[in-house]
Amino acid sequence: MKTHHYIISFDPKDAVENGLTMERAQALGLQFCKDNFPGHPAIVCTHPDGHNRSGNIHVHIVIGSIRTREVERKPYMQKPRDWREGMKHSSTAQTMRHLRVEVMELCEGAGLYQIDLLNGSKERVNEAEYWARRRGQMKLDRENAALLAAGQQPTQTEFETAKETLRKQISDVLDNAASFEDFSDRLLQQYGITVKKSRGRLSYLPAGRKKFIRAHSLGDKFEKELVLATLKENAKSQPIILHSNLEEKPDRIKKLVDIQAKLKQGKGIGYERWAKKHNLKAMAQTLILLQEKGLLNEDALDQRIAELDTKFHESLAVVKDLETRMANNQTLRRYAASYKQYRPLAQKRNAAKSPATFEEQHRAELTAYRTAAAYLKANNITKLPSPNKLEAEYCALASEKAQFYEQYKEAKIELLKLKDAKQNVALFFREDERTQHHER
Repeated sequence: MKTHHYIISFDPKDAVENGLTMERAQALGLQFCKDNFPGHPAIVCTHPDGHNRSGNIHVHIVIGSIRTREVERKPYMQKPRDWREGMKHSSTAQTMRHLRVEVMELCEGAGLYQIDLLNGSKERVNEAEYWARRRGQMKLDRENAALLAAGQQPTQTEFETAKETLRKQISDVLDNAASFEDFSDRLLQQYGITVKKSRGRLSYLPAGRKKFIRAHSLGDKFEKELVLATLKENAKSQPIILHSNLEEKPDRIKKLVDIQAKLKQGKGIGYERWAKKHNLKAMAQTLILLQEKGLLNEDALDQRIAELDTKFHESLAVVKDLETRMANNQTLRRYAASYKQYRPLAQKRNAAKSPATFEEQHRAELTAYRTAAAYLKANNITKLPSPNKLEAEYCALASEKAQFYEQYKEAKIELLKLKDAKQNVALFFREDERTQHHER
């Protein structure tokens, strides 16, 4: 090793927002070199832009490996080779940490943007992936240019590496999962990605690959500790939803997946693995339910479904009727109150010297009165009902509705469970017939 090459890359925004110039960056680089590489011959040069057109000013520092003179020992220097004449420069972990701290302090002192160089990146991109992205983008740009020349609109303008796609897919699932089992199942179901724990670490196997990708190579965000911490926070933040309407989703058993149909639609091997696991759980739920209900006989199951269907629709009809009567009760209470409140004002309007002026001054109140009077007349109500009587009637209707709603809800939950169970049994035997036919 004859030389060591270091690069200090500044944020592209520093030139516009913080007044960073080529001359200033060169001066900062020279001082950094003098402070941290004493005794080494060095070349320091500054470029205005990166080869990826990012617009970032950056400084190259190339030092000769051999120290030409002995220097004062610094706190980060570990062994005599780090300060004696004729010794080679050593990039130890402690030295690199020192240099990262120095760069962060340099940026802070110069009023420039900085990133945390000590704690890594949530999404780690190595050199091989960086160049793969560069080559892919250049190829895509050439293809898009040819499409535009032919009068066609490109469908994709930004190239994405396989690891970038994998990061996005894992992040999408991680943001919504609440347990590791949920996280693992969703990855398989949605994207065909298998995740495994091994020696305290996570690794991921995308569909179509044979070798797992370690979480460490994807970024800190995808490693075991942070994944479990995110899942724990998701579980805490998930709201507890109290359903009070008729469309609430009951606790249903899982439905079997028609695996062969899904594979014909283009699902991959990852989805097939998830579906087999899912079907085993769903069939176990189905058998437990049918055993508990004593409905392992097909005729008994059909009869019970018919009974529940009748009970469900009868209860629903009563609940809907009660809801309509409760709504009418509320409407009548509202209009009766408006009529009683604004009737004296309407009488004053008739006796006013200037009815038009009075009308203009009390337009909203008089409009409410006339609307209430029209409603009472349309419903042939000649005597205002007692507010207390209306309220008592409403409470009685609400109590009656609650009783029938419980019957409706119980019938609905059991009905849907048994319908799902019947569908699962039918699909299970259909899959069994397919397997036997395939074996023959």
